[in-house]
Amino acid sequence: MDHPIERVRVSSTAEEQLIKLKRSTKIKQWNVLCRWAFCRSLTEPSVPSPVPIKTDSKIEIAWNVFGGEIADILAIALKQRCHQDGLGTDKDTLKQQFTLHLHRGIGYLAGDNQLEQIEDLVALELDD
Repeated sequence: MDHPIERVRVSSTAEEQLIKLKRSTKIKQWNVLCRWAFCRSLTEPSVPSPVPIKTDSKIEIAWNVFGGEIADILAIALKQRCHQDGLGTDKDTLKQQFTLHLHRGIGYLAGDNQLEQIEDLVALELDD
């Protein structure tokens, strides 16, 4: 499958938030945390605010590493969400929406004061 993003990049603010999440959850891989964050944002019914995001951190993840075994499913979920939100599914729109969802999800996870360990992360999804 053709993936909409070749490389996943985050802002320096998101990098700091991911470092906090790594400490609290003990999840050591950026890709796993980013995958959780992306999926967390997709659960929100609202469209992410179209704010400019400067992806200036040292974190860079290949799409296949980001998505792992479910890379194709995540790409399909992104396309479906863009379609559902009345947006296009061209490569530029998909890339922009992915970045917005990823950063919104990182912000949600990092800002959740109840998230103190990996079990709390899993409980978030079970509560939905």
